[in-house]
Amino acid sequence: MKYEFKAEVRQVLDIVINSLYTDKEIFVRELVSNASDASGKLRFLKLSGKEIADPDAELKIEVGCDDKEGTVWVEDFGVGMTEKELMENLGTIAHSGSKAFLEALKDSKGELGDRLIGQFGVGFYSVFMVSDKVEVETRSYDLSSKPLKWSCDGSAEFEISEGSRSVRGTKITVHLKKDFLEFADKYRLRSILDKYSVFVEYPLFLNGEKLETMQPVWLKGKSDVKPEEYEAFYKFREHTSEAPLDWVHFSSDAPIALNALVYVPPVNGERLGFGKVKCNVGLYCKKILIDAHPENLLPDWMRFAKGVVDSADLPLNISRESMQDSALVSKIGRIVVKKFVRHISDLSKKDPEKFSKIMKTFGNFFKEGAAMDFEHSPELRKLLRFESSSLEAGKQTSFEDYVSRMKDGQKSIFYAYGPDRRTIESAPYLEAFKARGIEVLFLYEPIDTFVLSNLGDFDGKKFEAIDSADIDLPEAPAAEGESLPKEDMESLCEWIKSKLGADRVAEVCAGTRLTESPAAALNADPINPSMRRIMRLMNPEDDLPQPKVKFEINPRSAVIKNLNEIRSKDEALAVLVLEQLFDDSMLSAGLLENPQSMASRINRILERVKP
Repeated sequence: MKYEFKAEVRQVLDIVINSLYTDKEIFVRELVSNASDASGKLRFLKLSGKEIADPDAELKIEVGCDDKEGTVWVEDFGVGMTEKELMENLGTIAHSGSKAFLEALKDSKGELGDRLIGQFGVGFYSVFMVSDKVEVETRSYDLSSKPLKWSCDGSAEFEISEGSRSVRGTKITVHLKKDFLEFADKYRLRSILDKYSVFVEYPLFLNGEKLETMQPVWLKGKSDVKPEEYEAFYKFREHTSEAPLDWVHFSSDAPIALNALVYVPPVNGERLGFGKVKCNVGLYCKKILIDAHPENLLPDWMRFAKGVVDSADLPLNISRESMQDSALVSKIGRIVVKKFVRHISDLSKKDPEKFSKIMKTFGNFFKEGAAMDFEHSPELRKLLRFESSSLEAGKQTSFEDYVSRMKDGQKSIFYAYGPDRRTIESAPYLEAFKARGIEVLFLYEPIDTFVLSNLGDFDGKKFEAIDSADIDLPEAPAAEGESLPKEDMESLCEWIKSKLGADRVAEVCAGTRLTESPAAALNADPINPSMRRIMRLMNPEDDLPQPKVKFEINPRSAVIKNLNEIRSKDEALAVLVLEQLFDDSMLSAGLLENPQSMASRINRILERVKP
């Protein structure tokens, strides 16, 4: 018998077919999801002792395709439908309220996807995006039910007739339009099932072949999941043979019901040269994938993470393709981040070895978060670790531990940047801190100075680079050796500044920092050396201004004393020595941009040396 859709229902159907869904493959997800729901209802009836038809029939989901006929079908052995249920569920498109849907659409001013509530039950009708005709063969679990067939070509009419199905359940056959025959390809269909439906609770078959599925372990209690199960799930989901470094699994009922399982992968893809990685923590609703890479769920610094976040409370739009309330999604994300950071923090105390491995692999991501994620920065900065002048090579310390060891009256956390420990320790800047017994953090990554500059301070102690020109240090123990007389020192400083020029040095002075080195170039420029290198890499064609430095000389150094003598006897040679001394200092400071002239100058100095 033929039936005609109501006018309002035809409007809904037209919207579903032409406007609602942006990704046509979604119809497979919707049909498998409905099949899973029908199977779940049947299982509940069996557990409740209800008498059902075909009690021994296996609860499974059969998906099939025929590329010659251009068809796709999804079959379940769940509750099935009576004629009344066919009319309610399919004949009226969402008996929960097609009028309400249209009103919501009107209120949204045509902007689908952002504000529509996913309570209208129109997922089934996504099949009409890709089909010329849809046939539904069904038989209810009720012992007195008859087999029925529902068919519709997406027009204003549908037909219900006697069917031939012999077992309970439902089979939906989709006759594809010519433009969408790709979905009748077995491998295309397999990729869609792998993407959206790999966590259905029931056995899943494609053209008779059982597909590998995985139990949604994130929905289990932590005490019910063994470590090897967590690892197996990670390997299955990521298609890898490598086990993760760690994971955090938790559930929450309030203020939002959610289950999450977040992994720390074994490898940093960005260090392998793959470019900026994409966060692979998928957002699910009742085990069905909603978004594989949700942009607003987690902060950018957590893009290395893998896993699943599942919330039944997600207010999805009616197509389930986007979240209605981005603020709620962000709130879910904050819960996940808070749990994840707390877990890593606990790990630093309970399993320092594993924590160290995670930070060695992904430390730069946590640094990025500490500098850029203002909401979580207070906790993230506690996780950062660096080598230190007070610890042997390879051992690291936290800001918290550094502060606990600070000298009385020390107001700053001092740090030095260099490519490695040996370079930092051989630079002249460390001398003043060694002499005073002040600890210095060693930074090896270009991002480190940027991070500390952004953090500003920790526990009220500001971060200061040891090559800064305006560091205030306490008196050092008396240095060995006699100093140049004050008048000679002042005269030498004036001569040095006149020869180097005001465009290269902001100030020349005799300082108390140096104990062994003859001179040091102290950074007096608002652009620190590390930031200068980053700017140079990002924009190699830009002309950066000449770095300004404060040139500090050691009045007890034999080199400085000799320079003072030479300038009155052979000024040309003295200028060569000064230039070499200045370039040496700039090189140590990481500010020398063209070291090529140093080699030729050394040769000229050697030529002037007489036996």
